[in-house]
Amino acid sequence: MNPAENSPRWTPSPLLVASGAIHLGAAAALIARPGTWPWALGALAVNHLALAGAGLWPRSQLLGSNWTRLPACGGLSDVAITIDDGPDPDVTPAVLAQLEAERACATFFCIGERVLRYPDLAQEIVRRGHAIENHSQRHRHNFSLLGPNSMYAEVSRAQECILRVTGSSPRFFRAPAGLRNPFLDPVLTRLRLQLTSWTRRGFDTVNTDAAAVLRRLAQPLQGGDILLLHDGHAARGRNGRAVILEVLPQLFDALKTRGLKSVTLRSALP
Repeated sequence: MNPAENSPRWTPSPLLVASGAIHLGAAAALIARPGTWPWALGALAVNHLALAGAGLWPRSQLLGSNWTRLPACGGLSDVAITIDDGPDPDVTPAVLAQLEAERACATFFCIGERVLRYPDLAQEIVRRGHAIENHSQRHRHNFSLLGPNSMYAEVSRAQECILRVTGSSPRFFRAPAGLRNPFLDPVLTRLRLQLTSWTRRGFDTVNTDAAAVLRRLAQPLQGGDILLLHDGHAARGRNGRAVILEVLPQLFDALKTRGLKSVTLRSALP
């Protein structure tokens, strides 16, 4: 069965509606009054700058629905720890052990081809009560430059791989580096995926200072936060350990101090 069958109707965001109107207006102006071309091209340039800016702002809602916090239907004491770019055989097992010791649940945004490469590890993530969501098939650095067909192929392929390995179809998508373009929202609607970014991220792929990463994540720390860490592409501290492994125990302490608990994104679905 095609996963896109009977998908909900896509509704463009106000920015995309306005963008369409600007393009139509510019075309009409050029036909009716060719001398207005500098104004028409200027309007189009400003519009495309706005679209590009919205795509380069990971937490933007301008191109479509995007979770930056857990919805109000979730528990007031819930936060979502999300972990990107895995699974990674050198890091993920230790992350799972830390989560189990704290009886905490997390959401792993996994890369489709890595799920295929390490199927036992992906299955272990799910077996331990965590959720695996879609982080694209190959984590392409030019993901935000793809056209609609290539973008659909990249997202749908990951969807298929994760379902085949884990038996569970992702409900959420996170774009590589959080960057996207106007083609993504209709693709996600077709695949019944909810775009999710974050409330705060620790930049733990480049920052080797665990204390600095923790400060970015935990100050302030509130119910409804979506926090971003990495098991794949993780930076290493001076001791050679992935930074996430130094941060998580301290993050759990901060959660306990504030009476908060880590849940999966799926638990916050209405």
